[in-house]
Formats: sequence, C-alpha cells, structure tokens
Amino acid sequence: MTTLNQLSPGMIISLEKEIYKVESSVKVTVAKGNPFYKTKLKNLTTGEVLEKSFKLGTNFDEVSVSARRLEYLYPEGKDFLFLDVDQLENVCVPGHVIGESIHYLKEGIQLKALFYAEAIFSVELPQFLELTVIKTEASDSKVTVSSATKIAILETGARITVPLFVEAGDIVKVDTHSSEYVQRV
Repeated sequence: MTTLNQLSPGMIISLEKEIYKVESSVKVTVAKGNPFYKTKLKNLTTGEVLEKSFKLGTNFDEVSVSARRLEYLYPEGKDFLFLDVDQLENVCVPGHVIGESIHYLKEGIQLKALFYAEAIFSVELPQFLELTVIKTEASDSKVTVSSATKIAILETGARITVPLFVEAGDIVKVDTHSSEYVQRV
C-alpha cells in the first residue's frame, strides 16, 4: 500500500481496476477546509490523462510493471505477432493495445511494451521512424507558397502531410507521436 503523500511523478498505481502513471501530484491547502492532493494521472491502457483530487488518508496499490523490447513480425487476424528480443519468444499483442500505432508498424520495427504480470497493456513506438513514401496526392502546380503541403501515403499505410518537393520513392523521417513529417532522408 502506498499513501497519498508518497505519491510521486513516474510512479505506477492501480486505481478502480485501471493502471495509471502519476504525471504530477501537488498538495493543496485551503484556508477553510481540509487539504487535498491534486494529481494528473495517465491511463496506461488508453493514454488518456485525467486530473483527479484525493482527500488525505487515501491509499493506493503500487503496481510493478516490466518493460520489454519487442520486434514486429506480422499481423495474425486481429492481433499482431512480435518477437520478444531479450527472451527470444513470440508474443501476441491484441489489436486494441496497438491502437493508432498500427499506422507505423512494418516488419523489423522495435518498440517498447509494458507488461503487468504476463499481460501486455501498452506499447510505445520509437519517436522517429524512417519510412518510404509510396504515393503522393497530386498538387496544384500554380501554388507558390513555400509552406504548401500535400498528403503522402507511407509504406505502412499511414497518411501524413509533407512539403511539395517530397515524391513517391523518397524516404522521410516521421515523428510517430505527432504523425508529422520531420525531414526527407
């Protein structure tokens, strides 16, 4: 059991049968009334950040999670098969855990997975990936603005906005967290 005053950023706790990472925890003292703690908690399953206040004396269960490196192999129905790089065994990850990361999966990409007991509940792609542009949207040849953009479809199926000079066959660096073009490689 962890008490409220032991709560610190980075700690992983269980609350209402969900797993959260503590983003911040601040003690608030008011002139009239009891002090309380105002926290920001990130749901590690959905990625949603919520603000929650707790009265003094509230206890939490601290959760022990393990991080492992997984390498993407291929889709298997609605799930995805990965290789645990350290233990050299196959791991099947449910599609709902992959979520929006599916747009950047290609064979050989390594990501970080968080496990609670033996259940995987969260995956995190590397922040930057280099991917090949398969197709670009036709652009208006009369556009002369230097910040003009067009849509590009990457080898993984992701659609991102790129500058006009990027063409099919180019390799581009993409920020997977914001789905934005960084540079042409």
